[in-house]
Amino acid sequence: MSESFSQLTTALEQELHRLHYTEGTISYYRRMWSRIAAFLEAEHVPDFTEELGLGFLDQQYDFLARQEAGTLTQSMITALRVVRMLGDFQQHHSILRRYYKHRQLLSSDEFIETLDAYARACQAREYSQVTQAHYEKSAEKFFSFLESQVVTHTTQITPPLIDRYAQTWLGYSAKTVELELTALRSVLRFLYAQGRSDRDLSLVVPAVPSRRHTRIPSVWSSEHVSQLLAVVDRGNPGGKRDYAMILLVVRLGLRSMDVKHLQLSHLHWDTNRIEFVSSKTGRTLSLPLLPDVGWAIIDYLQNGRPAVSSPYVFLRHLAPLEPFSDSDHLYQVIEKYMKQAHLPLSPHKKRGMHSLRHTLASVLLEQNTPLTVISDILGHSDTDTTAVYLKVDINRLRECALNLEEVLPS
Repeated sequence: MSESFSQLTTALEQELHRLHYTEGTISYYRRMWSRIAAFLEAEHVPDFTEELGLGFLDQQYDFLARQEAGTLTQSMITALRVVRMLGDFQQHHSILRRYYKHRQLLSSDEFIETLDAYARACQAREYSQVTQAHYEKSAEKFFSFLESQVVTHTTQITPPLIDRYAQTWLGYSAKTVELELTALRSVLRFLYAQGRSDRDLSLVVPAVPSRRHTRIPSVWSSEHVSQLLAVVDRGNPGGKRDYAMILLVVRLGLRSMDVKHLQLSHLHWDTNRIEFVSSKTGRTLSLPLLPDVGWAIIDYLQNGRPAVSSPYVFLRHLAPLEPFSDSDHLYQVIEKYMKQAHLPLSPHKKRGMHSLRHTLASVLLEQNTPLTVISDILGHSDTDTTAVYLKVDINRLRECALNLEEVLPS
């Protein structure tokens, strides 16, 4: 027997209370549920589906047209989250973490202690800071899912539970699913090694076919890069900071995490070099401090950076005046200037900081720079990672094309 909309929202509200959502937030959800219930009644349908929820949004806000035009307001996007939360809870009986911004996801002492032990184990294995943060967050999401399924101890984890959790990632990109399931295998192996599980459940995590070398990296044309840099207002502090950050990626290929973690001590002005430990690989990188990059950083330090005591080069300019958080991917910085430069915002092409890093790799490749050198510049641990950029060099790919007259039998 299918669950009525009233039963669905009653169970969902109980889960919101369990996860310590504020009363104000819950009141907002109740008001939205009441409006959706009235829509379902007008449509003469007793049960909720996510498709009907999207129909509600379209009726209320002309949602699809405004989404296509890129004119959705924050309130409309929040309403979409309400609909998607209902759909996810109806399917998985769990509130997926993409909607949950509270710092503490777990309420069970058992899972909190296990998560702390797992984090210490990751640190002992000397994983990079990025990997440690990803594995710990993924484990926290998995344990929170278990709590929503009324699981109270790691010995109660079963293959069907793992399969249900894996299904919560359906619809995400193949890369995201691959990363999450890899992290899941890691925590399950930890549970088995520590005697917190009586079998190695990592072996039952479904496999995702690797698509590492089938993806074509998103790259910018040189014209678009020039247009992006040209619209940055270098007459104000925020523009000086953004210009220097973007140049570090465009000209030196820094990862956004390394840009955020860059410290004043990493700038060696006497030798015109930047030296730091890569946040992803743990390797020390030494890169030339190119003149345009150096002068952009100097301009920011002297004329734009807030006068606060911090070892980090780049700071937020709104209180609190501190470095960008690790979870901030700086996409909003790029998107702002793309809109100002009237560059296309295609949903099928990535246009974040990382795509600018891809662009540097493709430019170096076009200049016949050896893969080993490109790998060193980008801080890759091996050239196989760098080789993925061969796919964006169309001219070289043409050189690989076979002459059909030579290979086909006459």
